Amino acid sequence: MEVWTGSEDLPIYGFIIRAAIIYVYIFLVVKILGQRSMVAFHPIDFIFAVIIGDIVGEPLSSGNIALGGPLVAASFIAGLHLLLSYLALKNTKVRQIVEAEPIIIIKKGHILVEELRKAKITVESLMMDLRLNQASDLTEIDYAILEPNGQISVIKKSEYNSLSPNDLGKNPDEKGIPTVLILEGNLHTKNLKSLGLTQEWLLKQVYQHGYHDVKDVFLMTIDETCTRIFISGEFEGKIV
Repeated sequence: MEVWTGSEDLPIYGFIIRAAIIYVYIFLVVKILGQRSMVAFHPIDFIFAVIIGDIVGEPLSSGNIALGGPLVAASFIAGLHLLLSYLALKNTKVRQIVEAEPIIIIKKGHILVEELRKAKITVESLMMDLRLNQASDLTEIDYAILEPNGQISVIKKSEYNSLSPNDLGKNPDEKGIPTVLILEGNLHTKNLKSLGLTQEWLLKQVYQHGYHDVKDVFLMTIDETCTRIFISGEFEGKIV
């Protein structure tokens, strides 16, 4: 009975039994809530996981806490979570409240700076996600979308989504990883020198792309062959 009601002198086997009970309980809750809670980690799923972890964790760390109260509280939270998930499934307005909307962060090849900042994503983090999506070359990207589960999906431009060089019997040069030359208006001199490029060459490229100064450029990258340049301004992608 001490396993359920709690005791300051709860023996080791009591904690083991409690852990087994809570494990089975959480397993059953996850099965009831369905696969959605495991695959797509939406905001309400995150809140549920944090609260449940806190509630059922205390009886495992302290022997004098009764087990009934935490399990009742956890059951209520699980029921509330299940109700919100059901309402979000059936009602569009509820879904818009409890679930995040997809955010377009690259549109027509341009980085939407304001949307990137709203989503609290750094350029470094964005480029890492693009590499994970096999889309390290920014010049090939048409759209990049931050999905409600926190992942970034990439839609390439049509000319890069059709036949591959292997299909055409070609063997193109390796482009390598793009190097950042300008980030948020700041010139990366070290990267420029590592590629054997000069500031005069860079300024010429900036002017040719319609910018008056380095500070007007949000991001500029170049591939290892120094032939493919991506450049995006501070405001040109802003949604109005």
